[in-house]
Amino acid sequence: MFTAPEPAVRDRMFSARGHACALMGLVDATGGEVWGYAGRTLSGAVYTPTGVAWLRLVSDPQGKSGGKLWEGPREAERSLPSAVPRPRLLGLRDWSTDGWDYRAEHYDFVAAPPVAKSPVLHHHADLPDIWWQDLHLALTHIALVGTDRQAVREEYIRRRVPEFTGVTPGEITWTTAHGDLHWANLTGPALTLLDWEGWGTAPIGYDAATLYLHSLPVPDVAERIRKEFAHVLDTPPGRIGELTACTEILQAAPRVPFYADLADDVRQHLSRLKDPRSGSAWSGR
Repeated sequence: MFTAPEPAVRDRMFSARGHACALMGLVDATGGEVWGYAGRTLSGAVYTPTGVAWLRLVSDPQGKSGGKLWEGPREAERSLPSAVPRPRLLGLRDWSTDGWDYRAEHYDFVAAPPVAKSPVLHHHADLPDIWWQDLHLALTHIALVGTDRQAVREEYIRRRVPEFTGVTPGEITWTTAHGDLHWANLTGPALTLLDWEGWGTAPIGYDAATLYLHSLPVPDVAERIRKEFAHVLDTPPGRIGELTACTEILQAAPRVPFYADLADDVRQHLSRLKDPRSGSAWSGR
C-alpha cells in the first residue's frame, strides 16, 4: 500500500520477518511484500505445512508498543462475530531486540485481491450486487459489537473538524466501525475486510463516508456508495461522520502523497456538503 521504506528500515524488517518465520514454523514466500506507513508494518505470503498463509509483522520502538493499533487485530479476533468476513488470526508472537518491539501475526490466506492497491480508487470497480449486500451486512454486524476501543476520539472531532471544515459539530451519535474502510482494505469480487488495527467507536456514517471519499476520483463508484449508504450519510448524525473523514484526509495530505492528490476533491465535496442549495441533510453551526 505504501512504498518501501529507506534501506535501513527495510533490512531491519526483512530480518525480523525471517526471525518470525523461524519462531512460527513458517517459510517465507519471497516477493510481493506489502508495506505500511514508513515501514512500520511488513506483510506478505508465507508457506505452512498445509498451504499458503499470510504473515503481518508490526514494529514499534522498544517500550512504545501496545495500545489501540498494536492490540487491534487480536481484539478483533476475540470480539467480532464470524459473520464479518475477515482473515482469521491463527497465531501471534512477540519479541524485542536491538531497541525494537515486534509482533508477528499469522493469518488465513485471502485469495481474493484488494479492489485497489492504493486506498484511493482510480479505476472502475465492477463489483457484483452481492458484494454490496455483503458490505452492508458486515458493517451492520460490526456496529453491534460493544467495545471501549475508539477509532476516532471525540476530542479530535471537537478540535480538528472546525479547523479543517469550518463546521462545529453538534451532538455525536456513536457506533462501532472498521475505522479504515478504503479500497486497499476491501477485497473483490468476494468481500473480505482487511486490516483491523484501528477498529472501534466512531461517529455513525464514518465508515461509509471514508469509503465514499476514497472513491471521489471515480464518480460512478462514488455515486453508488452515496446511494447505498444514503440512509446514514444523508442525515445530520451521518454528516458528522463525513466531516470527520474529510478532516482526517485533509490533515494527512501534507505527509501522505495519495491524500495530497485527493485533497482538492475532498475540499470540493466539502463545499457542496455545506451549501444549503445542495439539498443535503445537514445540521451544523
